[in-house]
Parts: sequence; structure tokens; C-alpha cells
Amino acid sequence: MTDQEYMSRALELAREALADGEVPVGCVIVWEDGRIIGEGRNRRERDKDALGHAELAAIRQACRSVGGWRLGKATLYVTLEPCPMCAGAILNARIGELHYAAKDPAMGACGSVLNLFEERFGVHPRIFRGPLEEECARLLTDFFTQARQRSPEI
Repeated sequence: MTDQEYMSRALELAREALADGEVPVGCVIVWEDGRIIGEGRNRRERDKDALGHAELAAIRQACRSVGGWRLGKATLYVTLEPCPMCAGAILNARIGELHYAAKDPAMGACGSVLNLFEERFGVHPRIFRGPLEEECARLLTDFFTQARQRSPEI
């Protein structure tokens, strides 16, 4: 599979989150042999859990898939730039490569607000923007536009 195909799967997961009333974020983790070892989507509203981010769910599943917490041979694909919490989880899991689609100017920890991967941690995942940036950004923009129409304080 290609980077675009993996991100397409993450986008499918984001759409599932949207259908459940969640912020539409999806994540896929791929092992070095090309197989998907973890998937996740936002579930904060459903689970009433601030930690219900797509990346954390995918990392948890990936760790179970490989039987350990070290994911240095993995690549993570996510539809939205990770927040500081998720960037920290990526660092702690030792994930070697990250592809994110849409920038997050409010909470992005891969360059939009700050870049945790440039700090003095012992791990420095390679970061790539894209693919499918426009599609992912549009999904998020549409979600927040509709959410603000329903509840102006969002």
C-alpha cells in the first residue's frame, strides 16, 4: 500500500468518528512489513474521556499487535497534526515516522504551535505532511462550522 492509501484508511476512520458526533480524526499505524497493526479514531465524547484521541487508541492497539511498547519500526498516519499529549505518546512509543494531513493551529505539536520532536528527547521521528491534506482539513472545517452553528461557545 502507499502513503495515500494508508491516509485514506485514516480518513475513513475520521468519517466514522464524525458519524458518531466526534471531532473527525482517524489514525492508522503500519509496521515495517506494510501491515496495519493499529487503528483508532476519536472517542472523547462517546467515552467521556479526555484521553480518547485517535492516536492513543491506535498506539494501544499497535502495542498489543506486536507484543511490546517499542514501535520503532512503525509509521503513524493521522488526519490531524498531533496535540502535545499524542506527540508525547508517539515519542514514548518510539514510533519512527509520522505522516499527518491537516495542520492544527490551536494545538499542533509538530510545528503549528510547537514541535516536540525537535526537543532534546532521545527519539526524533521523521515528520511528513500529507497526503490528503485538503480532504482532511475540509472534513474538520465543516465539522467545526456546523458545531459552532449549534453551539456558539465552541
